[in-house]
Amino acid sequence: MRYFLLACMLTAALACSAQNKSMRDVYEEFRQQKKQEYADFRARANSRYAEFLRESWRKFQAMPVTPVPKDDDVPPVVMPDEDRDKPIDDRELTVKEVVPKVVPQPQPQPVSPIEETPQPVDNSVAFSYCGTPMKVRLDARAMNALPSCSGADVSTAWSELSARGATENAISDCLKLRDELSLNDWAYLNMLDSLAQKVYGKGNEATMLTAYIFCQSGYKMRLGNDNGKLVMLIGTGHLVYGRPYYVLDGYNFFPFDNVSDDLMLCDTAFPEEKPMSLLMTRQPRFACNATPEREFVSADMPQMKVKVSVNRNLIDFYNTYPTSMLGDNFMTRWAMYADMPLDEHVKQQLYPVLRDNIKGLPKIAAANVLINFVQKALVYGNDNDMWGEDRAFFAEETLFYDFCDCEDHAILFTRLVRDLLGLKTALVYYPGHLASAVCFDADVPGDYINIDGKRFVIADPTFIGADVGRSMPDVDNATASVIVLD
Repeated sequence: MRYFLLACMLTAALACSAQNKSMRDVYEEFRQQKKQEYADFRARANSRYAEFLRESWRKFQAMPVTPVPKDDDVPPVVMPDEDRDKPIDDRELTVKEVVPKVVPQPQPQPVSPIEETPQPVDNSVAFSYCGTPMKVRLDARAMNALPSCSGADVSTAWSELSARGATENAISDCLKLRDELSLNDWAYLNMLDSLAQKVYGKGNEATMLTAYIFCQSGYKMRLGNDNGKLVMLIGTGHLVYGRPYYVLDGYNFFPFDNVSDDLMLCDTAFPEEKPMSLLMTRQPRFACNATPEREFVSADMPQMKVKVSVNRNLIDFYNTYPTSMLGDNFMTRWAMYADMPLDEHVKQQLYPVLRDNIKGLPKIAAANVLINFVQKALVYGNDNDMWGEDRAFFAEETLFYDFCDCEDHAILFTRLVRDLLGLKTALVYYPGHLASAVCFDADVPGDYINIDGKRFVIADPTFIGADVGRSMPDVDNATASVIVLD
């Protein structure tokens, strides 16, 4: 709507002025006018925000920490040899619910375009995030030292950062890095933190710079005072496990750092701010730091031997990734991991071998080759034993760590089926166990779920030795939840 109105205004301006000036001149005048209006609007918004920072602080109490859900894990089941040649029965399963898929939204944008300013002296800051060199134009003198977390001092710092020419280039450079490196919101936030720490170390000044650029980039955030320590809270529609949070304006705000249970907060919204999302649809383009190769082979198919190394920088990023669910959608907890594409570096090593071994096969036969590989080339391990809590893996993590559990098997298998066979897949959750299902483009016998008129056939990567179409014994389908993956 904003751009439509601008187009109408431009048309009117051109029509009124075309008799006396060239079209190019009229357009340039209009552009400069809109540019100034945008700049004025943003300047007024920051001035108003600084006023609120001076006065509008009050105490809030955190909501109780939500622990990572803990199930009694169902261990892998080995299918008896005598059952493998038995015919697969065709059976429609009744499940508890099919959870709606969450559609990712565009990343937040500044409330008005960020206009770069002339920089006669190179004041660039070089830093690194996840092993990837970066550079941002920023003068550390844009903000004086922050002597305290009083409203007056925080307000002054905000005004210094929002002064014309102080940080426009830095904000512009950071947003360009977000796009060029395909950084999702969480990666972008942590990149800003790395930049701020390079400039100011670990302290209130670094928090202030991170919060300011994050806010100017379009994100919901709030500033808090934790007994003299400035903290930033991130607004999101996710429920982040294992972290205290505050409900403000209908969104969950969780502290970026560890904090006390009670904080003094300035609960003031910046115009047109948008919540941070933990969804990822693209691989971050971090510099590659290859790990040592690991060998994967199924005992049933020794010819399908593959050696894989992963990007250690990507693994380091995943280690910071908060476990969460979106809204009250429990299944998004795993869909966030399953919908993440596999790193191109890994694909180039893994996929040629897998493709060679499924070449020319019907899709059901190819799916059985892939599920056998996942069942028998990966070593099962319980998350509680390894991590002390449930932890889902992105596909690269499953290929990096020595052990993985049922959810990791299911996430990797659905990734392989989508990439190599071009078929839709779903995750199927039974209390204590995660399996999967595949929507074939031809009739395939077996246990299946009807989702919007489409037949999704059960495929369980931890029912060892079982082909697609067989459910693990003793799972209760009436308690199962299902989510279709991208």
